[in-house]
Amino acid sequence: MKKTSFLSKQADSLQPSGIRRFFDLAAQMEDVISLGVGEPDFVTPWSFIEHSFHALEQGYTSYTENAGMLDLREEISNYLLGSFGVNYDAEKEIIVTVGASQAIDLALRATVNPGEEVLVVEPGFVAYVPTVSLAGGTPVTIQTRPEDDFKLTPELLEAAITPRTKAIILCNPNNPTGAALTRNELEKVAEVVEKHDLLVLSDEIYAELTYEDVHTSFPAIENMKERTVLISGFSKAFAMTGWRLGYATGPEEIIQTMVKIHQFTMMCAPTIAQHAALEAMKNGKSSVDYMIKSYKQRRNFIVSSLNEMGLSCPNPGGAFYAFPSIRETGLSSADFAEELLQEEQVAVVPGNVFGESGEGFVRCSYATSLKQLDEAMRRIRRFVDRRI
Repeated sequence: MKKTSFLSKQADSLQPSGIRRFFDLAAQMEDVISLGVGEPDFVTPWSFIEHSFHALEQGYTSYTENAGMLDLREEISNYLLGSFGVNYDAEKEIIVTVGASQAIDLALRATVNPGEEVLVVEPGFVAYVPTVSLAGGTPVTIQTRPEDDFKLTPELLEAAITPRTKAIILCNPNNPTGAALTRNELEKVAEVVEKHDLLVLSDEIYAELTYEDVHTSFPAIENMKERTVLISGFSKAFAMTGWRLGYATGPEEIIQTMVKIHQFTMMCAPTIAQHAALEAMKNGKSSVDYMIKSYKQRRNFIVSSLNEMGLSCPNPGGAFYAFPSIRETGLSSADFAEELLQEEQVAVVPGNVFGESGEGFVRCSYATSLKQLDEAMRRIRRFVDRRI
């Protein structure tokens, strides 16, 4: 008797995250330095934690509004206006989510019809393509080029658009490359977006971690607010990965549809995490500034070290990742990462897990201490010297 599969085609076709494979390997080894983890090594600032304690003591253990606590949404609105010059109605145009990842999922499910194409810039965050597929859309990748510092250009965007294109997911600053588009570069992209009447899902989770230029939020560009869902959260800049809290802002019609889906799938984001985030919005600037200063110092160290050992590495404009070329070694991205882990106990992520254009590169997170980075660079140098 033939066994029936009860899996959906979309779910059955999903591949496990390529990042997790190397985390699992590293977890089984001793003396491993991980440059693979995409999360801060800083502990959540104490004032955020203390605020959550106080909320617990006062009995705030029930559900919040589906869209999130109104006072938190108001603080998010104030923060976005003060930091990036974009203004949103806290009651109608903001939703608090379980991490930025849920915000991406909700936005796609709220806007994409079966068969519509969603453009995904590569190298890019590993969740984008699967979430487009799970929403019933068709992911279409745009392969950026190292000669452009892996930045999206209007020419590449124009070439990828078809009559079925509905939206584009744009991550700025980018994970895994650290590429940060300037205002002028974003304005040129916006011209193409407006010409073809596209929706933009602008993932700006690393916005605060922009080192040279001032971060430009995509909805701050002329005529873009009404066609942009801005996605961000507290995981990266505020060192709150485990609290699982993000948010999305955008046109009322889209946000309220996201709230409806959220009602039936998640109810609300964690109450205690929302109280911690409220403190982060109100009084977290000094803690964030301290962490950013440290990340910039680490970035300068790791980029200069990688270039000195012969692994060409552009200076990332944001996030906390370096994306060096390993082509000089003659190894594929996967072989480089696996052999480095086995021989020198350093974990990096092969670039090809972020898309085909990432082949020949690896992602190195510098969200770890300078002491650890210094030892990691010594080990990688030994590894590279045996191959170049």
